Amino acid sequence: MAQADSVLAGPVAAEKKAATKPPILTVNNIEVVYDEVILVLRGVSLSVPEGEIVALLGPNGAGKSTTLKAISGLLRTEDGEVTRGNVSFMGEEIANMAPEDIVRKGIFQVMEGRRIVEDMTVIENLRLGAYTRRDNGVKKDLDMVFDFFPRLRERTGLAGYLSGGEQQMLAISRALMARPKMILLDEPSMGLSPLLVKEVFDIIRQLNKELGITILLVEQNARMALKAASHGYIMESGKIVLDGAQEDLINNEDVKEFYLGGGEHERKSFKNLKSYKRRKRWL
Repeated sequence: MAQADSVLAGPVAAEKKAATKPPILTVNNIEVVYDEVILVLRGVSLSVPEGEIVALLGPNGAGKSTTLKAISGLLRTEDGEVTRGNVSFMGEEIANMAPEDIVRKGIFQVMEGRRIVEDMTVIENLRLGAYTRRDNGVKKDLDMVFDFFPRLRERTGLAGYLSGGEQQMLAISRALMARPKMILLDEPSMGLSPLLVKEVFDIIRQLNKELGITILLVEQNARMALKAASHGYIMESGKIVLDGAQEDLINNEDVKEFYLGGGEHERKSFKNLKSYKRRKRWL
């Protein structure tokens, strides 16, 4: 119990974690409602230090993608709204701000499933990522993107003909074209082979290290996500149930069993599988 309690989520835990580096993003006790009646997030708090990779883990339907959309402003496209709490980016409140304004402030979300424009070329997709910019550096940034993703330089046809891995590279590249300070990555490994997953995560770490881009990462592959991140949060049923440094989470027995496929007590039967929720120390 003590081990799980030591990393239980909440504003106090978030403040302790952010003490080493100042947070570029702070989410404080937010609630999100869809269609004015459906409560999806219940008092979610987290913080992301500048220049770090932070992982947001949890089962399907836990509210991870909704959390990203609450930050990026994309809730508005789905009749969702932050009804309580606040979202602060670089000291400025951005909750319920228009998505294009949030992009201009330096946050870009790479959506689950890539969401590239399939009937546009690679170059056209990349230029689309720079639509909020008014400077003359777009061509230079195209060259920078192709240095990170040389495979895309060779792809001159429509984006819809790219492989799944190439489409994910294009989606991340499109985000880079906005010159973001922070990228929200939603399930970057979805639909990719293990070899491509490793390549994509290597690129994510490279972008963080070489460009200093802060990354908030939602990912079902908890092992890969925690390997890349310095800190992690775990969500269930619309709230944060656990958070901690990378090493603390990797060594936590509950995290091992329910997210990393291990742990000191292996499941022996279907009966154990059905009753696993009663053994989670955060429930």
